[in-house]
Amino acid sequence: MTQPVHWPSGFRGSEVAAGAPTIRHDLSLSENPFPPLPSVVEALEGCLERANRYPEFLPRQLPKVIADHVGVRPDQVVVGAGATGVAMQIMQTLPRAGSGFVYAAPTFDGYPIMANMIGLRPVAVPLDTHGRQDLWGMARAVDERTGLIALCRPHNPTGTVVPASELKAFLYSVPVKVPVVLDEAYVEFLGATDTLDPLELIGRHPNVLVLRTFSKAYGLAGLRIGYAFGAPELVRRVHRLQLPFGVPATAVAAVRASYAAEAELGERILRITTERELLRAELRRGGIRVPRSSANFLYLPGRDIAPALARAGIVVKRYPDGSARIAVGDPAADRAVLHALATRPSAGGRSLRHEDSRLLELTARYEPSAVRGRRT
Repeated sequence: MTQPVHWPSGFRGSEVAAGAPTIRHDLSLSENPFPPLPSVVEALEGCLERANRYPEFLPRQLPKVIADHVGVRPDQVVVGAGATGVAMQIMQTLPRAGSGFVYAAPTFDGYPIMANMIGLRPVAVPLDTHGRQDLWGMARAVDERTGLIALCRPHNPTGTVVPASELKAFLYSVPVKVPVVLDEAYVEFLGATDTLDPLELIGRHPNVLVLRTFSKAYGLAGLRIGYAFGAPELVRRVHRLQLPFGVPATAVAAVRASYAAEAELGERILRITTERELLRAELRRGGIRVPRSSANFLYLPGRDIAPALARAGIVVKRYPDGSARIAVGDPAADRAVLHALATRPSAGGRSLRHEDSRLLELTARYEPSAVRGRRT
């Protein structure tokens, strides 16, 4: 019998330490620090005048808009309330109750929580010593009782990336009857050398569903827009739990406007990734072995990391060993993180160097154009 599950409050990963100052920065949810692009806001405002009307009974427009952009047919796309909502539909429809759910640990909090809610048997495979998913350990964990596999690329929470060659070899080792969720929530932050062709992937592997979201790079976390695409037969099974009236018209308007504003989006992604690399370089110079991240967050290992940030009023995603995952992109928050960790006892009182502080200030003054690249 499935036990009742309580989601973390707001899905926040940690609380500020008792007696600490008021929350200064909340970096726990890997949110985009920027509001939606101006053209997206304008499109959303136009929807409010029709808020008295129901959306489509079952979504037709949004899957078509996404399918046209991705390069698949509409019947290969399923949409839902963020990537979490779509993942929930997948987990409820594809594996049998009681079957094994294989994933790397730690991972996105929602996976083990939803597995317990639905009645799947979690099979957690520890990361390797470099913070990467152990694909061969995951392959060994697959047996006749396995009903689903989840693989993140980039990985959450470390930001590491499984090489394309290793991913393809892993997928060939998985029995075709076992569905695989390739979670690409942070795919827009990948470098060019790490990108792969998802159409080739789902063409070769009809058991693979690619899962994506508009919450991260697109900055639309509050609108809850997620989707998955793959083989029509697999998507058809997931469609069985499509919630009637579950996709608002605002989602369609926001996605269309977001796709039409790729130039502005690219500028924002560049700004976030620049901040990420500056912060990672300084943290590593301070002795923290931060893995190279291809997402909009950094994973900071160390038992004293999360407590030090909490004392400074910085909310993070906290892990049992004291490590933390922090969202990046806001220069003020990045400086606060550096200050909090430079003054922790194990840091020996090391402070931010002048040249590094100046770099952060320079990026803080950079503001991308609000209209460049807009299509009509």
